Amino acid sequence: MSSYISATLREQIIQTDRKRCCYCQTQELNSGIPLSFDHILPRSQGGETSFENVCLACRPCNEFKAASTEGIDPLTGVSVSLFNPRFQHWGEHFAWSDDGITVEGLTPIGRATVVILRMNHTAIVTARKRWSYSGWHPPTD
Repeated sequence: MSSYISATLREQIIQTDRKRCCYCQTQELNSGIPLSFDHILPRSQGGETSFENVCLACRPCNEFKAASTEGIDPLTGVSVSLFNPRFQHWGEHFAWSDDGITVEGLTPIGRATVVILRMNHTAIVTARKRWSYSGWHPPTD
């Protein structure tokens, strides 16, 4: 299965995802690091290179997710699917902490995704504090 992403598909994904990570919402403009294209269902598991299966992800989320499609909800201990940004809404599964610095999982899917993707690792939390202080974070839409 080809991993080639056409220019048309790339542009569609960039526009839809608003140049931010579909998982942790890191904005490319803030980080200064280009986002990558993540196959939601990995190619190694039969995932296609299509709009429905590719999204923007920051490097840490993409690398921590790797080929994972499931995780354990730390609250219930139940195995659940990870968040799918093409078919699920971010705000239904995640919220920003009161200070806007950490991502909180609201559902089993959200909690498992926060853990597997390490969405609150030290480096990103430090960066979010700086971005928040400058008024650039959290995203407002």
